Amino acid sequence: MPAEFLWLLLRRLALLMGAYLLLRLGFYVANASIFQEAELTALLLAFWHGFRFDMSALLLLNVPVIVLSLVPSRGQVWQRMLRAVWLLLNGFGVALNLIDTEYFRFIGRRTSNELVTIGDDVRRQAGQLLLNYWYLLIPFGLLLLALWRLYPLPKPLPAPTGPLPAAKSRTTIALIFGAQLVLLAGLVVLGIRGGLQLKPLRTGHAFGQQPAVLGHLALNSTFTFLKSIDAQTIERKTYFRSPAELRQALAARPLPPAAAPPTADNVVILLLESFASEYTGVENSGQTGYTPFFDSLATHGGVLFREHYANGRRSIEALPATLAGLPGLMDNSFITSSFQTNELHGLGELLGQRGYATSVFHGAQNGTMGFNTFSGIAGIQQYYGLDEYPGGAKSPDYDGHWGVFDEPYLQYFNRELSRKKEPFFSTVFTLSAHEPFTLPGEYKGKFPAGTLPIQPTIAYTDYALRRFFAAAARQPWYRRTLFVLLADHTSQSDNPAYLNTLGAYKTPLLLFHPGRTLPAANVHRITQQADVPATVLDVLDVPVPASRLLPFGYSAFDAGTMGRALFLSGGSYFLVHADFVTELTADNKVRLYPYQTHFIPAKPLLNPDPQKLQQYGNELKACVQFFTAGLLDNTLYR
Repeated sequence: MPAEFLWLLLRRLALLMGAYLLLRLGFYVANASIFQEAELTALLLAFWHGFRFDMSALLLLNVPVIVLSLVPSRGQVWQRMLRAVWLLLNGFGVALNLIDTEYFRFIGRRTSNELVTIGDDVRRQAGQLLLNYWYLLIPFGLLLLALWRLYPLPKPLPAPTGPLPAAKSRTTIALIFGAQLVLLAGLVVLGIRGGLQLKPLRTGHAFGQQPAVLGHLALNSTFTFLKSIDAQTIERKTYFRSPAELRQALAARPLPPAAAPPTADNVVILLLESFASEYTGVENSGQTGYTPFFDSLATHGGVLFREHYANGRRSIEALPATLAGLPGLMDNSFITSSFQTNELHGLGELLGQRGYATSVFHGAQNGTMGFNTFSGIAGIQQYYGLDEYPGGAKSPDYDGHWGVFDEPYLQYFNRELSRKKEPFFSTVFTLSAHEPFTLPGEYKGKFPAGTLPIQPTIAYTDYALRRFFAAAARQPWYRRTLFVLLADHTSQSDNPAYLNTLGAYKTPLLLFHPGRTLPAANVHRITQQADVPATVLDVLDVPVPASRLLPFGYSAFDAGTMGRALFLSGGSYFLVHADFVTELTADNKVRLYPYQTHFIPAKPLLNPDPQKLQQYGNELKACVQFFTAGLLDNTLYR
């Protein structure tokens, strides 16, 4: 292995490092609003930290090229084949990073192995994604062309002009080759590890800087994707040695005592795609909203919880939280993880045991994001997808991308509910407010255009809700039904008030019962998706043992607590209370921020209340330990 080949490898790596610097710059430009609170020096430091992650990712991705480069051949055929392999591997890495310039806006983090776990969904949507994001092909093509043209090739050996030097002994050649090989292997391993630190470089290491959101800038998508493949989905956390200490810190609360005998009211959960608080009028006083019907429901008979937060940033995380009280406290989703066979007691099971007919409706293709599988896990008796919709993908109501438009699908949902034997418990998941944000032809131009592509589709979903409630109100079951309206996650944002870690999870929660008055509630308590199971059971006065409810959520009508919310963001765990937001970083540091509705500052308190810091820090650690151990050991209910 002559020194020239080592030099070629270094030049090729330097070329890739330059490409990744351009990709990071493009990622920053495309998502500049996310990093607006960071000072220039902090931004530059994030770029500097990024070189470490780039080095690790590129060496890991190019291991096959490094091995093939050891073949001492200068032949054109071999070198062209080596360049083709190099370009193929690194073209994949470039594509991942370009995709994340847009995808990051939707999920709030770099891509992991979800491209593998939801691969069927990705393949089905490939056509419309290319159609909507065709412009990403331009930098992709230019970068690949530059990499191909600038790829360093070995110089051909000059023709001998004098007597050949004496050949070295085979032993000497073997020793030199072995020494070079050991040196190369050592440098590659060191680069992949990210240095000489005790543990190899991990995604969480990117978030040690302030503000922590800069961790997304320091990372690259190649690193997060490769590190997530075949990796353990969660790391065991052990903060408390005694189960008694853990339980005390966990601050779990059983259902409040039933105020009356159980009722047999129906329950309908409307899980609204991307229906973030930012788009409503009722939660943004003085601003034009896109949800006039939702606003009217919230102010005329409904109970709107104004400090509500999603437990995740992806649709696939919403069902476990809403139907089973399981927040998304891991990078991968529960639905596609190996833990999906764990013991889980969802609302479908708990209400099904009391004679409820249970169902989930989603107008997308059956199998999308594993919703049909999880519905069964949560105890749901029937799942209705695109296959069950009249005409399926050939129906004129099909949007051509994801599934059935919201208005006809909610009308279909109403008709199917009217065929159910009471009491019934049913969840419907809408989909029109999802990229590529398509509207039926007859409604184009009818709704406010807004400043973001999603906003007209939010207005359309709101109109579909109006039509649904108008149709449902004519049904005999209507006045015997509790309606729960909430969003799966947030989406596109251009309101500076929401462009922060907490604003990225701010969604509404609305409860409405047309036939009776709901219990008194503090509408400014903190609520989360994981509160839905306990809240529904509390409203119905259904007694359920604490051993059948996960301890992360509370009933929204529990007057004994101001509530809480949990989520994972940027490698840190967050716990939201009405006075403070607590962060537990990847390196187990606890930080405290003052709470305001959908806003926390970029920097934590310098001198937090030590009592609150310890109390909330222990509570968050207990939730994380209970979650990780519960999944790893299948002990969530023990």
